[in-house]
Amino acid sequence: MHKMKLLSGLITVALVGASLHTLSLASAGGAAAPTTTVLAADAQTTRVVNAANAFLATLTAAQKKAVLFAWTDNTQRKNWSNFPQGGAGVNRQGVPWGDLNATQKTALMTLLGTVLSEQGVAMVQGQMDADDITQATDSGTPGGRTNAGTASPTGAAGSATAGAQGTPPPAGQVGNPAGGPPPGAGGARAPVKFGSESYFVSFVGTPSTTSPWMMQFGGHHLAINATVVGPNIGLSPTLTGGEPVRVSFNNQTFTIIPQVPVEMTAASALLNSLTAAQQAKVVISTNRIDLVLGPGHDGQTLQPEGLPGSQMTAAQKTLFLALIRDRLGILNANDLAAKMTDIQKNLSQTYFAWYGPTAAGSAAYWRVTGPTAIIEFSPQATDGDPTNHLHNMYRDPTNEYGAAWTSLK
Repeated sequence: MHKMKLLSGLITVALVGASLHTLSLASAGGAAAPTTTVLAADAQTTRVVNAANAFLATLTAAQKKAVLFAWTDNTQRKNWSNFPQGGAGVNRQGVPWGDLNATQKTALMTLLGTVLSEQGVAMVQGQMDADDITQATDSGTPGGRTNAGTASPTGAAGSATAGAQGTPPPAGQVGNPAGGPPPGAGGARAPVKFGSESYFVSFVGTPSTTSPWMMQFGGHHLAINATVVGPNIGLSPTLTGGEPVRVSFNNQTFTIIPQVPVEMTAASALLNSLTAAQQAKVVISTNRIDLVLGPGHDGQTLQPEGLPGSQMTAAQKTLFLALIRDRLGILNANDLAAKMTDIQKNLSQTYFAWYGPTAAGSAAYWRVTGPTAIIEFSPQATDGDPTNHLHNMYRDPTNEYGAAWTSLK
């Protein structure tokens, strides 16, 4: 098929999918029984458990065996990455999206819709669409995509989202962030699998209202790790981002991953609200850096740097909380409210730091470092415009994989 005709069709699919964001979900599992005593689930987590069990009920015996892991399986618990399947050290387990039938996909999206907010589901769908674009435009040639993502995307595709039309932000600093993935040896890259069909679902532990368990869903540029413990649901650690964030077609620009421009706008709003003296503390360097606490960095901590909430005005604190909420808002409203209450309580000890150019829309790394929340926003220069390729992280250093709620070690 001619590439322009293919991309036109992909954009049409994505735009039609944008109006289909009414979702719900289900899932369940079988695994070793944890010893932790857990409070009974509230209404929200009961809905999640019911949705998980409903999803599991749609699976074949072989799929159910593949999707379920013991709660004590720390290897699977940490089996997530920003790389595509088959990339360096990446071998996701579970059941891939591409192996699910229509009924099973609907049940899985319903489950995601109970764990996440509508905003979160749109973000997931957008990332899957973006990877379908990568799959459709990937040539596998040296100098094009590496095992990290795409070169210069020009179309849209996918599972069911699409974007708002608008003007893309200007390209920022271009460079090679430390720790970025290497190109394949000799100009060739390792065989990898792009596209939504290579996103996997798995369960660590059995979905339960009284015992801890975890739902995982992810693929290239996405790792949702939702730990459910009685009335509590946490997303630490969770990786988001994606590429392409936006695409141009027929002289129009479409946002494929709606969450990214929201976060960029909120970060610039906070930065621009600061005085020159405050900005001098916030801007650590004019050079962008890569993720510090990405995949493989569980259990590590960061020394706070930048400007603490205690040195912000009331209006600036409001913008700071809005920025944090924009990231954590992918979580369902019930559990988000509890998390934001905790963050607001610790806002004076929460720091905002910036690496890179400060012009609005530029490719800058920024970080939030607080007692119970670390957020990183990291543009990538691997394939051209860094604002169109993001690796972003959220961690709660006190509650990785629900450790604060369980006997997990």
